[in-house]
Amino acid sequence: MTDKNETVKILQGNEACVEGALLAGVRFFAGYPITPASEIAEGMAMRLPELGGVFMQMEDEIASMAAVIGASLTGVKAMTASSGPGICLKQENIGFAAITEVPCVIVNAQRGGPSTGLPTKPAQGDVMQARWGTHGDHPMIALAPSDVNEILHITITAINFSEKYRTPVMLLLDEVIAHMREKVNIPTNEEVEIIDRKKPTLDKENFLPYKADQDLVPPMANFGSGYRYHVTGLIHNEKGYPTANTKKIDQLLRRLTNKIELHKKDIIIEEKFLLDDARIAVIAYGSVARAAQRTVKLAREKGIKAGLLKLVTLWPFSDDTINQLAGQVDLILVPEMNLGQMVREVQRAAEGKCRVVSYGRVDGELINPMEILSKIEEESKL
Repeated sequence: MTDKNETVKILQGNEACVEGALLAGVRFFAGYPITPASEIAEGMAMRLPELGGVFMQMEDEIASMAAVIGASLTGVKAMTASSGPGICLKQENIGFAAITEVPCVIVNAQRGGPSTGLPTKPAQGDVMQARWGTHGDHPMIALAPSDVNEILHITITAINFSEKYRTPVMLLLDEVIAHMREKVNIPTNEEVEIIDRKKPTLDKENFLPYKADQDLVPPMANFGSGYRYHVTGLIHNEKGYPTANTKKIDQLLRRLTNKIELHKKDIIIEEKFLLDDARIAVIAYGSVARAAQRTVKLAREKGIKAGLLKLVTLWPFSDDTINQLAGQVDLILVPEMNLGQMVREVQRAAEGKCRVVSYGRVDGELINPMEILSKIEEESKL
């Protein structure tokens, strides 16, 4: 049932992403045109000035990510969007945002790769890049909606996570849902939960910009508000100054990881479909999860006890749920539009408790329900 206050529209996935970002309070966007993400920049260019926000088309992806970090440091919720080749260029600055704990959201409308690859074809080949694209040890939050309505709401969630945990968050779309048009329920501003970054409560003289609270997240002062502090990509102490102190180095890098690990229950979003009595589980994400849900229904009609675990949060990973599931079922099938990226994580989490099988497709076409069903039937005979 639709809430009477909601507005229902038929939107493209990229348009829904724009609506979600604006509802979440994003008021700065910097980007560079690239298929299949360009409609996000176009939408932001039209809508942000109406709300007092700023849109900047930058000279390239590197500058776009730098501009987003700069804007966020002043206290503005900031976002950028791109696709595979552009995300490659953004990676150095994504790492900078991670170590300086600057909230921001990076939308990656995935397309076939590597390099310029298949600009207008869907893929899920950036899953590992989202987690390990930058160098060094740091956590990453990555979310992958699977339909247009979900894009709006998960975009809001991505913005909220970035603010709550002071970290870059990647929103992984794929070409299909980025360009698909579906019914979207748009909530009112009053219905949307908004999370803003914590502000310092100490006086300006005693403020330590990287001293964390008990939740391992430091309060963040806006540049220009009188709280003066140093921001550097070097390992730094609680004052923000570079340090070679081994204890301080260890403390910072462990805190960056632990602040996400500590809050995994809050961050991990997953959906279970007909898994209670399942002997075969399909684990999928993004647009493939839609096909997988249809597959489960078809399998049930054939008497096969199949179920679906849909991952919305890809990073951090659903280790506990998958480990428990592996102890229940005989087989886990992982269909992906890549040659097997997430399946390795599933195998690791399953710890050998059941068979884990990959089904990958990288020819620029969708994985459809009948393909997944055929794979289930093939594996069931083994």
